[in-house]
Amino acid sequence: MQRFCKTHYSLMCNLCGFLQLILLFLNNNILYMQNRVEESGVHMSEIVPPEVRPKPAVPAKPSHVALPSSVPFVPSPQGTGGEGQGSGRGSALLGYIGIDTIIEQMRKKTMKTGFDFNIMVVGQSGLGKSTLVNTLFKSQVSRRSTGWSRDEKIPKTVEIKSVSHVIEEGGVKMKLTVIDTPGFGDQINNENCWEPISKYINEQYEKFLKEEVNIARKKRIPDTRVHCCLYFISPTGHTLRQLDTEFMKHLSRVVNIIPIIAKSDTLTLDEKTEFKQRVRKELEACGIECYPQKEFDEDMEDKSDNDKIREAMPFAVVGSDKEYQANGKRILGRKTAWGVVEVENPNHCEFSLLRDFMIRSHLQDLKEVTHNIHYETYRAKRLNDNGGLHPISSGQDTQESNL
Repeated sequence: MQRFCKTHYSLMCNLCGFLQLILLFLNNNILYMQNRVEESGVHMSEIVPPEVRPKPAVPAKPSHVALPSSVPFVPSPQGTGGEGQGSGRGSALLGYIGIDTIIEQMRKKTMKTGFDFNIMVVGQSGLGKSTLVNTLFKSQVSRRSTGWSRDEKIPKTVEIKSVSHVIEEGGVKMKLTVIDTPGFGDQINNENCWEPISKYINEQYEKFLKEEVNIARKKRIPDTRVHCCLYFISPTGHTLRQLDTEFMKHLSRVVNIIPIIAKSDTLTLDEKTEFKQRVRKELEACGIECYPQKEFDEDMEDKSDNDKIREAMPFAVVGSDKEYQANGKRILGRKTAWGVVEVENPNHCEFSLLRDFMIRSHLQDLKEVTHNIHYETYRAKRLNDNGGLHPISSGQDTQESNL
């Protein structure tokens, strides 16, 4: 016990000595600061403490901009790594920045420049190709062919005719080009009759490629590439013709093909269902993949939506640009002795399915698949075959020797 008291007393003495040293050090510092202030001629009472400024206020989000509900708020993890080290996770925002306005900026820019969409229609004469296109876009965008008169000779080869219109809806402008192929399938011998069509499609890819390799190329390259090909199947109710399978087999490699059964009101409901099933089996047996192809499904949502479309193909449609009175309203349809076939009624035909799929949900995807798949395939083949393309100056655009 005595030894413990001595040890405790010794520790207390050392602690007191340490505290005295600290007080002496602080006293010397205070005296030093006073001497410095007196030398500078400033009294201690004149020294003003620094002003405490409030923190800047976080800007509020503008009332006219709505936060997207689909983007979740992800707080940044605390205590995981230093600042400036990206971890691939979301960061907590202290206030509104305006990132979500990029969609509105893109919308304004694209509305100024407008859109291009090029659609090709292929099929025998008399299947209502022009009428269906006019019905799709509810305007006279495709010229009707009056057929061949007795004195007029049917052309020996397939012709390619295109007509362009600018249509506008809700402030959005779109340059629509309809490419028709009169003479297809109208010959006794239709061998290789798809070659002029394939040649035309590849010529548009070549034209776009020429513009791309120019040294002084245009800011916006005119796009004449075929984004979609509607192939009209005759409503025989039996099987596909050899011409149908050969055409789709060759052209499905270079363009997006959508098969449709024309004038489906000539078939009964049972005949239509059986014919659609038969066509799907024949296309699968021939290895023909129509748009949308399974290999281009990006995620499960795309796969689910596209599976429904693939099950509905080929679309059994009816086209008409004439209006009739039915159930107290004006409708597009075909009048028969038994009533009016309503074009936009899903119980009568699948025109509304085709329109919603081609225009309202997949129009942009049709353009992207054309550019990223079909055009890139053509471009890679041309560059490999040619050993690379030489740049074309602005004064030599028309010289074929540069390619």
